[in-house]
Amino acid sequence: MGQDLWRDSVAARQVFDLADQVLGYKLSEICFEGPEDRLRDTEYAQPAIFTTSLASLAAAVEAGRVTARPAFMAGHSLGEYSALVAAGAMSLEEGLTLLNERAKRMAEAGRLVPGTLAAVLGLDEEAVRGVCADADVDICNVNLPTQIVIGGERPKVEKAMVLAKERGASRALELNVSAAFHSRLMQPARPYLAKAAEAALIQAPVVPVVANATVTIIDSAAAVRDELVEQIASPVRWHESVTLMATSDVTSFVEFGPGKVLTGIVKRLTPGAAIANIGSMADIKD
Repeated sequence: MGQDLWRDSVAARQVFDLADQVLGYKLSEICFEGPEDRLRDTEYAQPAIFTTSLASLAAAVEAGRVTARPAFMAGHSLGEYSALVAAGAMSLEEGLTLLNERAKRMAEAGRLVPGTLAAVLGLDEEAVRGVCADADVDICNVNLPTQIVIGGERPKVEKAMVLAKERGASRALELNVSAAFHSRLMQPARPYLAKAAEAALIQAPVVPVVANATVTIIDSAAAVRDELVEQIASPVRWHESVTLMATSDVTSFVEFGPGKVLTGIVKRLTPGAAIANIGSMADIKD
């Protein structure tokens, strides 16, 4: 992913080159060439998606496709780091360093107690909460009011999937992930993130950022640090984040980075809004 950005945009190439320098390995080669199983490993996937997302933004700005400051920024899970860098809360180098620590510590937590995630469709949050309580798992993402991701140890998640179907879910399917992200199994990563965030050079965002964990506006350096620690083992409350922006008179949304999952979710949440996705040079030209 991102090879056309690197090839055709000087600004995007600078983002990839800086990532290679900061991380001390050729992240760009992993992005462009794989192998696929390495790109699925959270230790490499998180920096890869972060870097490609910011390279997409840099290329779009360079091409004159982004000319105004947005009203808000937000990012889903690791995308919150991209949003905070884009919003001026930290430098690209600082964001990469913090995200690299996050990725390593989440991978370690996943190895300590292996877990998985499953998507539950067709049940509201209250019903899913009941399923989670009975199966001893956690809500990890609330993407839509009835599209909720749960996580925990695999046998418990499997039990929760059965319970969800019994209680009326239209679907319950395990996701292809390496750990139970945003569940209690990520708690061991929190102290490391707290220490890294405390040492990082962070400032108040220039553009308001909507927090994943609390659905509040991040408007100070302290709030940035708190959110980076809190979100690692807390649910990503995405549909509420989008709704907050939509009810604040936002009528246009642009997703930067690989994939179009968030674009699809926002389209369902904000009928009539102008929505675009920029993850390649072709998207920028279009």
